Amino acid sequence: MKRILGIVIVALSIGQVQADALADRAKQIVNEKCYLCHGAEGESSSAIYPRLAGQHAEYIAKQLADFKAGRRKGTMNEMAADLTPEEMTALGNYFAAKPPQAHRVRDKEFEAVGAYLYHKGNSYSGVAACKSCHGEEGKGTHNLPRLAGQHKRYLVSQLQDFNKRARTNDNAVMHSIASKLTEFEIQALANYISGMN
Repeated sequence: MKRILGIVIVALSIGQVQADALADRAKQIVNEKCYLCHGAEGESSSAIYPRLAGQHAEYIAKQLADFKAGRRKGTMNEMAADLTPEEMTALGNYFAAKPPQAHRVRDKEFEAVGAYLYHKGNSYSGVAACKSCHGEEGKGTHNLPRLAGQHKRYLVSQLQDFNKRARTNDNAVMHSIASKLTEFEIQALANYISGMN
């Protein structure tokens, strides 16, 4: 019994050492590459780059894998080119552990339009409520991104890319939804979502 307990303790210790090494490697990658656009804490330096703080680890790892494989296009293709699957997972865990923030919304009436669309959709144009996939609070799932607190400009660009079919690596449902949104609705949704906690 003592021998089995000893083996379990050694195995756990080795596992912890490996986990610590991957966490250190993620921090190194963040300090070498990621921080320039996404910030060391996942709070992007520019509204054109997504906030990663609080994003689901699995979702981040999938996006990195899609960039590496060319399923998603952008400046991240080069950044992800030499990442291993373990490093992608470690980076996902790194940013998922960071506390997310929200923007202050200045135009409350415009925010109300976005809130309505997010929670109820638009039955007249066939736009589904965002909450049906991304959740009541915009926190998403491990397969669907956390939207709450994301930069307005980034949200707008992604909805426009889904509409133009420029972004094809994710849920095809987004193509249908984005194609039915007016520019007014896109801006209202981005305004509301950016202020969610």
